[in-house]
Amino acid sequence: MAMVEDRFFSLRVEMVKNQIIARGIKDERVIKAFLRIPRHNFVLENNLSEAYNDYPLPIGEGQTISQPYMVALMTECLRLKGEERVMEIGTGSGYQTAILAELAQEVYSIERFPSLAERAKVILEGLGYKNIKIKVGDGTLGWEEFSPYAGIMVTAGAPEVPPPLIAQLKEGGRLVIPLGESFSQVLTVIEKIGNKIRREEICGCVFVPLVGKYGWHS
Repeated sequence: MAMVEDRFFSLRVEMVKNQIIARGIKDERVIKAFLRIPRHNFVLENNLSEAYNDYPLPIGEGQTISQPYMVALMTECLRLKGEERVMEIGTGSGYQTAILAELAQEVYSIERFPSLAERAKVILEGLGYKNIKIKVGDGTLGWEEFSPYAGIMVTAGAPEVPPPLIAQLKEGGRLVIPLGESFSQVLTVIEKIGNKIRREEICGCVFVPLVGKYGWHS
């Protein structure tokens, strides 16, 4: 078992060096989180050998675990310092959830598919995370009970920013979301400053559609 873990650690180091640092990710806390978290725990068994490769992988229910670089880029865009309460829309495999849990004080994650939510809970609990809450529901509605959030991450493509997410974003907070068509988006950072919303386009991306009241309809 130790030899297997050592092999994965080597692959993880290579992933961080070649896919993340080489592409411009500079936040040391983000980099260290990627080195710590066993990405292979979050992929399906038949994709185990591809866990650290430079592309998304299927996780069931038509969903994916995102390309490592995209996870890192979206995470860096939140500019987390460690004391924040953050919300994630789209738990999926739970990998991005774990990254956020390493970097923020509290993580509240919403997943549309009960099977994915339950699998992610089991994996994250097995890794010892105590600062994560997961619920099944419509992510476009957010999770008002624990708002406002200093950071919100949406891991699915939306036609526009769901209004409840803006309402639940803390003053000065940052929301990272892919915006555009159902199969092609632009990664966008939204900042809430006073009565104004500032947008910054980061890069093109492709995510599964965000389904819900304020997203795409299934």
